[in-house]
Amino acid sequence: MNIPKKSLKFILTVLFTSFIVCSGCKHDIKEAQPIEKTKADKPLSFTTPLGKNYLISEPSDKLRKLYNEAKRDYEVNSNDKDAIIWFGRRTAYLGLYDDAIAIYTMGIKKYPDEPRLYRHRGHRYISIRRFDEAIADFEKAGQLIQGNENEIEPDGMPNAQNIPVSTLHGNIWYHLGLAYYLKHDYEKAFDAYLKCRQAGSLPDNIVSSTHWLYMIQRRLGNKNLANTLLKPINMQMDIIENQSYHDLCKLYKGLIPTDSLLQTDTESPSNDAVSYGLASWYLYNNEKEKSAEIMNEIVGRSSWSTFGYIAAESDLIQYFEK
Repeated sequence: MNIPKKSLKFILTVLFTSFIVCSGCKHDIKEAQPIEKTKADKPLSFTTPLGKNYLISEPSDKLRKLYNEAKRDYEVNSNDKDAIIWFGRRTAYLGLYDDAIAIYTMGIKKYPDEPRLYRHRGHRYISIRRFDEAIADFEKAGQLIQGNENEIEPDGMPNAQNIPVSTLHGNIWYHLGLAYYLKHDYEKAFDAYLKCRQAGSLPDNIVSSTHWLYMIQRRLGNKNLANTLLKPINMQMDIIENQSYHDLCKLYKGLIPTDSLLQTDTESPSNDAVSYGLASWYLYNNEKEKSAEIMNEIVGRSSWSTFGYIAAESDLIQYFEK
């Protein structure tokens, strides 16, 4: 078929223009939706600072369902603060911490004065051992809540009684204290945990903050001050969630013996917390071999993102690696 030169030129021009426009459209879609394609269906792994490699486990059907619901809510209204936060939280519960951080970062670009976004992003920076970035986020969140009324923070993974026991302010100071502690900056960690304890009067908050406050002062060599911090601890506290911290505080106060805290083989954040508390107890009571034994046991488990695991890992690097 013979096509006149003018017609051919016109057709080629249209095709070329269409190619450019479509290419531009694809680019715009990609830029506008950078986090809508997640790695939830791809096998991922994480390598710890000690060189241990872990595959990210397959999420349960319940976690995947909750993630899909949060993702749909975000897609319906990507400018809603709560939708952004829950999309990030549900993504993190799948073990996709980098993706969660990307979601919170996107949210911060839209809402740079929203403390919750910094609080949750900082938490996930801790998960992947980026402690300096975590500290920067929690310090920023701490500035943003100045003069604001505290609020209960809803649980992503509710406790057995389905009663939230933590607050936004308390969580900001708790995680800031943890980030400083993991860098062995004990003075700043202590200041943050004091603010955490002052942020709420619920027994769960008292035992969790007191646990870290006590350990910090023992590590600083201030045994008398550490003991005075245990004043609010007693056997009959109404604990809903933080039983492991309550048990450790009872140990510190001499209310129970160490052998009452012997662990089962079950891996869980609470077991890691108790194991780490015992390891620290032996460390500052000059039983370093026993301390190292327990810490090495902790990092031999698969729960690489629990605070007990990360703290044991940090101590092994700081105090025991040659």
